[in-house]
Amino acid sequence: MSDIPSGMGVPNLEDLQGDVRDFVEQAIARGKKSVELANAPPQPVGLTPKETIYTRGTLRLYHYEPMCEEVYRVPVLLVMATTNKSYVFDLAPGRSMIEYMLKQGFDVYVLDWAPPTQAERGLTLKDYTQDFIPTCIEKIQKESGEEDVNIIGYCMGGVLSLIYAATNPDGPLKNLVCLTTPVDFHRMGISQVWNDPQYFDVDQLVDTVGVLSSGTVTQMFEMQRPAQRLAGQLRYWDNMLDDDFVESYRAMLRWGDETLPLAGEYVRETTKELQWGNKLFTGELIVDGKKAALEKIKVPLMSCVAEHDHLAPRGSTEKLLELVGSTDKEEVLLKGGHVSLIAGPNAAKRMWPRVGAWLADRSV
Repeated sequence: MSDIPSGMGVPNLEDLQGDVRDFVEQAIARGKKSVELANAPPQPVGLTPKETIYTRGTLRLYHYEPMCEEVYRVPVLLVMATTNKSYVFDLAPGRSMIEYMLKQGFDVYVLDWAPPTQAERGLTLKDYTQDFIPTCIEKIQKESGEEDVNIIGYCMGGVLSLIYAATNPDGPLKNLVCLTTPVDFHRMGISQVWNDPQYFDVDQLVDTVGVLSSGTVTQMFEMQRPAQRLAGQLRYWDNMLDDDFVESYRAMLRWGDETLPLAGEYVRETTKELQWGNKLFTGELIVDGKKAALEKIKVPLMSCVAEHDHLAPRGSTEKLLELVGSTDKEEVLLKGGHVSLIAGPNAAKRMWPRVGAWLADRSV
């Protein structure tokens, strides 16, 4: 009596041999490609032409060359999170939010960060929100000849932008866009466990190291999704022969590997005031003697959030529009994760056009 299930034919030996041959050939090809890539230079990133118009300490301000003869009146300043380099906005031609904005007619500036030195271990929210951002705005005003400035803030760059806006309600800010920006730090998911004061002695850490190393910051991120790097490596191997996938993966891998150190006092303050005290959410945050109450923000505001964001979960972002005092405000909830929202394959179809259209109507 046959052991072959009913309805199934006897496997064809030639087909099996062909499948095995294809599998072996692909494995060999992947192996050769992996050796080539292991010896290749880092993936080129940040290729859109720009000029560095101001540097001071950890601060870098870039101005990108226009790609249209006519540009919108109000320039745009992108404020990057303090943990990462800004080239995530400009990974490669055709996969660049900055390139997209330039082609839409915006005058684009980017506030980027270099690694803080031990001499900069004492940087605090005051430095970032009452010095670095206002100084960049002044430079942009001088460069562009315009008084008004739009800001797009990503993640903690969005938090810094919110604090700046709340403590400078009469400033030159015209419109504010927050990308994956948390405001309720008591709803940050698994990161609350790692930062619980029962287990995390932030004073001892900061007093000991002064500046948190990039490796420490990377580990803090990876603890929130321990298997993410391994899963990415498996996808990388499976798609090793897809040149577009490999180029994109290597660019994102470089960005992740170039995570920045953090000034210790900034870590101490954001841990105690934002994560433990949740004072941005409650309106009790004081920066440089000024109350950073979000209700003082009156400018048009757009919040773009990712449905599957593990770093800024939905609960941490959903109350932003309720807290600000703006009457012109909009939230856009899109599929994707914390990084794929702004730099993934669908970002050019989903998020960039929404932000571009929203700013275009308010930048004349």
